[in-house]
This record gives sequence, C-alpha cells and structure tokens, in this order.
Amino acid sequence: MTRNFLVILAIVGSLSLLLGALAFQHLGGLAPCKMCIWQRWPHGAAVVFGALVLLVPLGVGAVRLLLGAGLLAALTTAAIGFYHTGVERGWWEGPSSCSSGSTTGMSTDELMDQIMSAPLVRCDEVAWQMLGLSMASWNMLASLLLAVFWLMALRRAA
Repeated sequence: MTRNFLVILAIVGSLSLLLGALAFQHLGGLAPCKMCIWQRWPHGAAVVFGALVLLVPLGVGAVRLLLGAGLLAALTTAAIGFYHTGVERGWWEGPSSCSSGSTTGMSTDELMDQIMSAPLVRCDEVAWQMLGLSMASWNMLASLLLAVFWLMALRRAA
C-alpha cells in the first residue's frame, strides 16, 4: 500500500466515523453528550491533515509532520473514547459539567425555553451499543485502526 492510499483510508475512516455520529444524532435522534462531541474534533483535524498531505505540494519534512499530526489525532480520539468507555462502565468519574449552545442575543424567555427543551444527555449512560460495546468503545477501536494507517503512511514518507 502506498503512502497516499493509507492516507486516503485514514481520511475515509475519520469521515465515516464523523458521518456515522451525525447520522445517529440527526437521523436516529441520539443527542451526543459532551465527551461524544470531544471525540469528533480529532477526526475533523485528521481529515484536514490528510487533505493537506494529498492536495498541497509539500516537502518531506512537512509531510512527515502532517502524518504525525494525523497519527496524534487518531490516538487522541481513541484516548477520549477509552476515557468515555471507562465513564460509561463506572471505572472512573466523568466530567461534572455539561455543554450548551450559544446564548448571545437571547432574551431571558428564549434562554429559559432553550434550557427547558434541551435534552439531558449523560456521559455515564450508554445510549446505543452493538455486541456489548458502546459508540465510544467502537470509536476507540476504529481510531486505533486509523492510527495504524497513519503510522504506516508515516513510515512510507521517508
């Protein structure tokens, strides 16, 4: 497998995980918790790093740096997925705070309506699972596979 093919696999993998999460959210009605959102950001960064490698003419050093950043992004989302899995299984405590949307320019009544209609999504409850693994666990496993693709691409970048 060539370096570019491995980068394409990593990009497609991250995009698939992002689109899957969005489908569960918008089509399946499963609102994400705070840690679910955290797991999405590194996938987005990995897609950008991969696109730069494929589309921008860069020197070997810059390519290696971007491939390393893609590897780090995949490992970061895997680590967050592992942490989230531990919270879901009660191995440790999760964050006590919650997230909300922007309140800029909202009246008191609009703010109260937003608060009252917002779904309560807990990080320590499994919203969906397959084969005994939650979405966070599946994200962790898939992200570790993507990290292997990034590492293999990095080794071929010399």
